[in-house]
Amino acid sequence: MHRLRTDVSICPTDDGTILLDERHGRYWQLNATGAEILVAILDGATPDDVVRRLVDTRPVDRQRAAADITDLLTRLTRADLVTS
Repeated sequence: MHRLRTDVSICPTDDGTILLDERHGRYWQLNATGAEILVAILDGATPDDVVRRLVDTRPVDRQRAAADITDLLTRLTRADLVTS
């Protein structure tokens, strides 16, 4: 299960979500799809659950959705914003 680090704040916006890394004073902006993915994962959905949701609601195929989810989680983990 993935979680935001305790020193990362999340703020929804009209266009997605902003993450604030309070340790380093850095902001990360996610578009609406990235925000939907992150919130679903933080709420306990598996990446496969999110793939199905995206394929059902967006014009994206299964492989692309899975690759995008993996890429987002990898980037957020490398930036030390998300832990698993």
